[in-house]
Amino acid sequence: MRMKTLLLVLFIGLSSRFVSAQMITIEEAQSKAEANYPAIVRYDLIQRTKNFNIANANKAYLPQGTLSAQGTWQSDVTSIDLSMPGLEIPSIDQDQYKLVAELNQLIWDGGKIAAQKKNIEAEATLERKQLESEIYTLRERVNNLYFGILLMKGQLSQHEILEKELRRNYDNVKVYVQNGIANEGDLNVVKVEQLKASQQRIHLESTLEAYIRMLSVLIGEKLNGNIVFVKPDPGNTVTSSAINRPELQIFEAREHSIETQRSLLNARIRPTIGAFAQGGYGKPGLNMFDNKFSPYFLGGLRVSWNLSNLYTLKNDKKKIDLQKQSVNSQRETFLYNLSIVIPQQQIEIEKFRKTMRDDNEIILLQSQIRKAAEVKVENGTMTVSDLIKEINSEEAAKQAKTLHEIQYLMSVYALKYTTNN
Repeated sequence: MRMKTLLLVLFIGLSSRFVSAQMITIEEAQSKAEANYPAIVRYDLIQRTKNFNIANANKAYLPQGTLSAQGTWQSDVTSIDLSMPGLEIPSIDQDQYKLVAELNQLIWDGGKIAAQKKNIEAEATLERKQLESEIYTLRERVNNLYFGILLMKGQLSQHEILEKELRRNYDNVKVYVQNGIANEGDLNVVKVEQLKASQQRIHLESTLEAYIRMLSVLIGEKLNGNIVFVKPDPGNTVTSSAINRPELQIFEAREHSIETQRSLLNARIRPTIGAFAQGGYGKPGLNMFDNKFSPYFLGGLRVSWNLSNLYTLKNDKKKIDLQKQSVNSQRETFLYNLSIVIPQQQIEIEKFRKTMRDDNEIILLQSQIRKAAEVKVENGTMTVSDLIKEINSEEAAKQAKTLHEIQYLMSVYALKYTTNN
């Protein structure tokens, strides 16, 4: 019974420790940072603005009403200079009044509204692509913090081994002092190294805490001290040189937006056809010789054609062509700059890959040198100061391995960011 109880307590303890352990990958950090970015709300704002603009454009198909009123006094009026017995021709008053309500219904606008809606869609797409590009830059910030955290954790892990090694050597030197092989000065040498190692550990822990706090703000989620940052597997990372950056989609969207302006230009030079109905009340009415206030009504079709748009059509189209050429030039410049960066990053990846091949062997040799130095100190043929140098050399080799591994991962993800693969 006691054994079952003990096993149960042990299981609960391990389970709670497992549950409390927090894990995160670099891809998860990137996704959370993008979801937490304040500008993400602009996606909804862009969509809603587009819907409002299209709804407003469609309202041009609805009947359009106007109401106007005017009163005038004329210096002269139409008159008929004719005098016949028994016939009295009325004269028109010089003061005239009019209240008019007019209703217009668009029948054909030459494609203006359709072209306007295409332009609205294109502008909204361009805004979305620009926002996607802005959010994409978060990945680089996440990468820098994430790999900084991995580097600090790796160095702290190696530093812990160094401190254990120094403690062990401190205990050994104390024995040597008691046996007359070493003196108090040798013991102080080791103690100084221990203090330096403690200072270095404080520096690493502070830097790690700062990186974790900054990443917490970026992803909008508090990361506790037990967080496990999963080291990416470079073998699963695609490092193709094909470029799929969101900026390319911006150039494409901008070209499409410019091209929709051509449709607007073509629509502007076409006539507009509409029906209208007009009701009024005035003095005079439709009968200009009736000086009484009277209602009236008229309706019909109206064709309007603004020919002045033809004057600038040719130049406006040339301006569109120039704008597209400018966008194409920006795209080519962007790709040209990336074509310089990508080979450099590929060389960096290969450099660190080759460098890491020798790290383990260097550490093994430094470890053997350090062990041999310990034996020499024990035999009295080497000073403690020289031993400390060998310990530091071994530690430097281990730290270099950790640094090379993180630098390799950073170079892989730098290429991944540059190409978006």
